[in-house]
Formats: sequence, structure tokens, C-alpha cells
Amino acid sequence: AQSVAQPEDRVTVAEGNPLTVKCTYSVSGTPYLFWYVQYPNQGLQFLLKYITGDNLVKGSCGFEAEFNKSQTSFHLKKPSALVSDSASYFCAVRDTVMGAAGGAEHKLLSLVQPIS
Repeated sequence: AQSVAQPEDRVTVAEGNPLTVKCTYSVSGTPYLFWYVQYPNQGLQFLLKYITGDNLVKGSCGFEAEFNKSQTSFHLKKPSALVSDSASYFCAVRDTVMGAAGGAEHKLLSLVQPIS
């Protein structure tokens, strides 16, 4: 079984402030973790992924995420939010035990709307 949870329906931060979009996961094997972003009126875009190695993953547009095995979390962060970061953010997990048949589960729950 594989699942992700984004506990906050909406995240609102002022422009220039740090941004965190939380994600926790549940897997029975080794987790492959992903973040995607969907800007208004655009398709889903890949941001970053954790497969193995360094727990701190750097992505595009200044985003990063930290893999925390003990807390089963993969929170997306950005030191200084921009108004242009307003979007829907998807956290996804793939369980390696599932092999090729296992797709990523994701929930769209977090919307970032920095205040200008």
C-alpha cells in the first residue's frame, strides 16, 4: 500500500517569506518521492524527486525538499516565496515493492497564494 497526505488544504504566505508545503507518505517498501506543480491554466510540471542519496533535494525555481525517513515526510520548501509561486502542488509517492505496476499516488490539497 502506498499513499501520501498533505495536511493543509491551503497555504498562504506573504511574498518574501519562507514557504513550506507539507507532505507525509506511507509505503511498504523503499519510497520514491516526487513533487509536481500546476500553475493556473497550465499542465502539471515536474519539480523534483527523491530516489536515493542526499536527503536534501534541490529542484527548479528555488524549491527544495527534504526526505525524512523517521518522520515519513517530504516537505517542499522555498526560502523566499514569490507571487508567481501561486499554484497547486502535488506530492506523489511510488512504492518500489509495487514494481512497474505501481503508479504514484497523489492528492491535490495544498494551494500556495502569497500575498503581494
